[in-house]
Amino acid sequence: MSNSGAGLHNPASARILAIANQKGGVGKTTTTINLATALAAIGQKVLIIDIDPQGNASTGFGIGRDDREKNVYGVLMGETTIHAAIHKTNIPQLDLVPSTADLSGAELELIELPRRSHRLYDAVSEVRADYDYILVDCPPSLNLLTLNAMVAVHAVIVPLQCEFFALEGLSMLIKTIERVRLTLNPGLEIQGVVLTMFDKRNNLSLQVAQDVRDFLGEKVYRTVIPRNVRISEAPSHGKPVLIYDHRCAGSQAYIRLASEVIRRERHLNAA
Repeated sequence: MSNSGAGLHNPASARILAIANQKGGVGKTTTTINLATALAAIGQKVLIIDIDPQGNASTGFGIGRDDREKNVYGVLMGETTIHAAIHKTNIPQLDLVPSTADLSGAELELIELPRRSHRLYDAVSEVRADYDYILVDCPPSLNLLTLNAMVAVHAVIVPLQCEFFALEGLSMLIKTIERVRLTLNPGLEIQGVVLTMFDKRNNLSLQVAQDVRDFLGEKVYRTVIPRNVRISEAPSHGKPVLIYDHRCAGSQAYIRLASEVIRRERHLNAA
């Protein structure tokens, strides 16, 4: 199978988005979990693929480590099908392919395999007709797992913490996306940048937000995700914050973000 189809949108199948940033602690997994939950809440059929060896997206839905016998590592290695690795979550319309620590060694093992950059693309092709959205939670590094995600998806959503070095890391990620677009996935684009851990009382947060908007313009979502204690508490209960406390500021922000993502997708489809 050639890779020329990668990144081309077939309206009859899922829109596939990677949630990526090579920096850790920027709200990447939290954004994946809660964006997926918000999309499912408005009737979209959603699959999360957790390709972060830390497996936090899996834990965030209460899927215990003992319940992940079929997982994304087996899928990438060709040991199991993606259909067999899909777990139902407690959220209607929302499924998940979990990750395990085995994935931390996958980088070296993938190098030996055929189509090493397209393993996830090939797997996702088997289920893309079953969902409206597939979200891939990437590891906090620009490695072969992240490359697999960027080959498999139509676009990248970048969570960006409002901190001093935010733009420095972002420019590196943009260069990586551009390289993948030129060599492996011609349709790849940045769907949007979402500002996370925003504190409106903090001058640095306000300055970073303004700098990012000046740099990327319309690519930055209007919605910002506030620094919110309920968002921090929710994973320890194995629940998205939208289920843990749907009225809190964090939940309301993710609902608005889901609306923005869908509006952008509709605009792209109409274009």
